[in-house]
Amino acid sequence: MSRPIAILYENESWMQPLFAALDATGAPYERVFVNELSFDPDAPAPDWSLAVNKVSPSSYLRGHSESLAFARRYLPFLEGHGIPVVNGSDAFALELSKAQQLLLLERLGIRAPRAHAASDAARIVDAARGLRFPVIVKPNIGGSGALMRRFDDIDEVAGAAATLDLGPDGTVLVQEYIESADGSIVRVEFLDGEYLYAIKITNDRAQDFNLCPADICQVPGEAEWDNCVVDAPAKKALKIEAFDAPQEMIDAVLHIAKEGSLDVGGVEYLVSASDGLPYVYDINALSNFVTDAETLVGFDPHARFAQYLVARARAGELVS
Repeated sequence: MSRPIAILYENESWMQPLFAALDATGAPYERVFVNELSFDPDAPAPDWSLAVNKVSPSSYLRGHSESLAFARRYLPFLEGHGIPVVNGSDAFALELSKAQQLLLLERLGIRAPRAHAASDAARIVDAARGLRFPVIVKPNIGGSGALMRRFDDIDEVAGAAATLDLGPDGTVLVQEYIESADGSIVRVEFLDGEYLYAIKITNDRAQDFNLCPADICQVPGEAEWDNCVVDAPAKKALKIEAFDAPQEMIDAVLHIAKEGSLDVGGVEYLVSASDGLPYVYDINALSNFVTDAETLVGFDPHARFAQYLVARARAGELVS
């Protein structure tokens, strides 16, 4: 492979396992911190064999909101110049809109919590009407459960609406809160149209809408707390274990991945305490994978991801 793979990112600490896995392959790659990047739309594209989009929707919570706007413009530029992008512009559009995710789930016939969208604080109360309480209000562009608020009745929503953070696109979802049957959620990870593994994450029932399964921040020494958008004490309470996901949910997740143009990522669902049925509530195009995966799920997903990237880059060079 003569041309490097470009890794586009905005959070250095999250990338260390992937960088180490790519180092182990010996393949050339380039670390591209998007907050310091600029481009000329009329100039030639960089000489990359492949680009990997690792820009997180939660970047605005780390003072990197410009990375979202930049990636929105830069990914189509790369694609237009013939550079393949892992989790490209279509996947990124899905990643940056929980409303669009719900529309995809509805189109695919996959069960999800009912929700209404609001793009003005004054309309949040109206958006809550007709939904079953309790409800969760969350930014359309989120990340790791940040800025979610739970409300038990319409008066609580009315009292707090003016103070709610609408996120970088000025839109929130008001969504029915579904209590998990056992206080847990399941995250199913996939790569290149295939199932990787599933993990079950359990937390205090009062906090189970605010789980962050990408638990790289939980292990002492893995990352600094200020790199995480969820407070450290809440994250330290999580219990994470390997899980054998039912085939129907694996099939649903892979259907989501295909229709959402997702090369890699994770889909989260829970089993409702009220009806015993699974509900998908989040689609993630960015995955940091689970910490200590070799112990937990029996292999290193970063190594598999790196091998996939190298194989895809080499295949692309052969075609070109």
